[in-house]
Amino acid sequence: MTTFRRSFLTRSLRAALALGAVASIGLAQAQTTTKLMVGFPAGGGTDAIARILAERLQAELGAPVVVENKAGAGGQLAAQALKAAAPDGHTLFLSHDHSITILPMVTKNPGYESAKDFVPVAGFATFVNAVAVSGGTPVQGYKAYIDWVRQQGGSKATVGIPAPGSVPQFLVQEIAKKNGLDLVAAPYRGSAPMMADMLGNQIAAGVASIPDFIENHKAGKLRVVAVMGTQRQAAMPEVPTFAELGLAGFEEVPYYGIFAPAGTPKAAIDKLGAAVQKAIAMPEVKDKLTAMGLTVGYMSSEQLAARERAYAKVWAKIIKDSGFQPQ
Repeated sequence: MTTFRRSFLTRSLRAALALGAVASIGLAQAQTTTKLMVGFPAGGGTDAIARILAERLQAELGAPVVVENKAGAGGQLAAQALKAAAPDGHTLFLSHDHSITILPMVTKNPGYESAKDFVPVAGFATFVNAVAVSGGTPVQGYKAYIDWVRQQGGSKATVGIPAPGSVPQFLVQEIAKKNGLDLVAAPYRGSAPMMADMLGNQIAAGVASIPDFIENHKAGKLRVVAVMGTQRQAAMPEVPTFAELGLAGFEEVPYYGIFAPAGTPKAAIDKLGAAVQKAIAMPEVKDKLTAMGLTVGYMSSEQLAARERAYAKVWAKIIKDSGFQPQ
């Protein structure tokens, strides 16, 4: 064999080995990337929360964590995708109460059973829903809003909600019943498009979570006039609770958690849960989430499961009493 041929074969072998190494690294990275699904469009409160956590979880896990927006049907599509995912600890669903607790109670065939198809990884916060009025309305408070709608009527009685059959929809129904109003709940595909119409003064009011409203409330582009819960929120202490305003029954507040497909090994759940606990303990993460209107607090897998069961019990009664029929 000539010297030239030996040199050529050596270079070719080295090149092949190098390419193989690169391919192996790429495959390993693809295998260890964790996908954090969100059931709502980019730009909404849940999406922002997921991106804050994903950045820190990536550091804690030492592997890529990417947010995937799988919007549609109030988070139902993302929940269905989670059910179908491999239970390997690399596909997760960051969700609040709506997709996990409420949707299965208001939908005839949601395509999943939360208790059967999912396993809680960890809870990291609670939050409240609120009523906000658009910047184009002249009213400054909840009672002024009620009086204004009573006088205006028509399109002014439309209230945006992020999804049909959601807690905000039942809040609208209770507000209407309590005040003798004919309010119309207008469902959107998430809070982001609803917020766009509120900021454009296309609708007079909306009901959604504090994280959805807080930035524009602080900027004076809309006004939050009432919140759920047993106490006023630290992020907006000037806003009264529904109970203060005479609308009882909405003291049980929603939660945020991360879920994995059923069958995910306990070791993977424990590792992910520990990463969540460390992430939300970091001052820069906790401060960002708190500024968005969340009450940050860690819940283990077992604690989140218990919280979900208690929440479901409360809302099953509210939904039944409302006369709502699963769609």
